[in-house]
Amino acid sequence: MVKGLYAAYTGMLNQQNKMDVISNNLANAATTGYKKEGSTSQAFDTVLAYKIKDQTVGVRAQNIGTMNLGVKIGENYTDYTQGAFRDTGNTYDLAISGNGFFCIQFANKSGGTSTKYTRDGSFTLNVDGYLVTKDGDYVLDENGRRIRLDNLATASIDRNGTIFQNNRAVATIGLQDFEDYNYLEHYGENYYQPVKGYEFKDADGQIVEGYLEASNVQVVSEMVELISVTRAYESNQKVIQTIDGTLDKAVNQLGSV
Repeated sequence: MVKGLYAAYTGMLNQQNKMDVISNNLANAATTGYKKEGSTSQAFDTVLAYKIKDQTVGVRAQNIGTMNLGVKIGENYTDYTQGAFRDTGNTYDLAISGNGFFCIQFANKSGGTSTKYTRDGSFTLNVDGYLVTKDGDYVLDENGRRIRLDNLATASIDRNGTIFQNNRAVATIGLQDFEDYNYLEHYGENYYQPVKGYEFKDADGQIVEGYLEASNVQVVSEMVELISVTRAYESNQKVIQTIDGTLDKAVNQLGSV
């Protein structure tokens, strides 16, 4: 076994994973409320030590199979840093200053509904007066109910999310936060959903009317990182080509002497 081939191969896989993550960040640089993702790597010896100390396999260490050198793809993570605010002047464009997520009643293709969470506050009223997302999903109030307003009346929304029409409070937009964001996962369509083990906590964020939160992706930084990843990928590729050339000489030239 030529260990260098395996090391370079795992390096290429790791850089490909990083490239996928960066490309997704760049594709969503203009997506409202998007939070950029990052990737991590693990050295093989770290994985080996973890496996030996794994208490789930009993007192004796579990056989982990054939040794394989190189880097291992770690877990992806999400950076929940708040993005910049963009002034739109639209009453139903809302941004959250601080921690928390809007609660949305999401309907899947089969008609089932569930609650998803988002930082994208680009809302509007549908023909029936319900406050909805741009995809038509219902925005929920503090009690988990749909918010219905008067289409003909002007509205204003204060920092607590209370909606006023005709000088009276008619609804309060619900915000929800989580104890640990590691228990949130991307669902798609700019939504998040909690996974097993999550715990709710009160959101301390305030709602800002007439603004939208931009993506926290820094395009220049992502482009610089993309160039670095490309160079690292090419370096691993050259290692494989060099080893392949060495093996060719060893088999076809030295072996014929």
